[in-house]
Amino acid sequence: MNKEFGDGLDQAVQKAFTRPAPKAAGAQMRYLVKQYKGTKAVAQMLRISQRTVERYVKDQIKKPRADLAARLEIEVKKRWQPQIRAKAKEKAATTGGIVIDVHARLGYSGAPADTTDEDRLRQLTVALPPQYAARLFDAQEQGATDDQLRELAADALREVYFQDGGRRAGSLQEVQINDVQHLEFKL
Repeated sequence: MNKEFGDGLDQAVQKAFTRPAPKAAGAQMRYLVKQYKGTKAVAQMLRISQRTVERYVKDQIKKPRADLAARLEIEVKKRWQPQIRAKAKEKAATTGGIVIDVHARLGYSGAPADTTDEDRLRQLTVALPPQYAARLFDAQEQGATDDQLRELAADALREVYFQDGGRRAGSLQEVQINDVQHLEFKL
């Protein structure tokens, strides 16, 4: 299963970065060595030899193979500008909220009698209040699976969009997000 919800939250936070993350393999490796305070820990994390890490640091190797390049980029972006990342999450969770843009098949349970509960393809762009952003980021930090993040996002859509804060669709019990074709979060 794709990790679209967790990755979507990460990408939203990465847009707040003030400086671009290192692109070259040598610069990425030097950054990780500095973060981990040694080549041995970086080698274990990336599943390569310590000597290979040292070669990248000295620019003796410049072009990593595709799988290593992907792991390098992911690990660097996970650790890049932690203070900026924390401020962006804090702002979204306290004042700004988060916008979810999703194109997926949405289904319901407990829908009113005059509507159908069959899922159908919808394109929604909804601004979620700060408490929902806080729930999503807290769950992500506590290691929630992508399915759990999907359920939290579906609950937020149910409460904010479908029930409009309790003004309509009061009997709607659950919204399900299936077959995601596009997903993007914005802070």
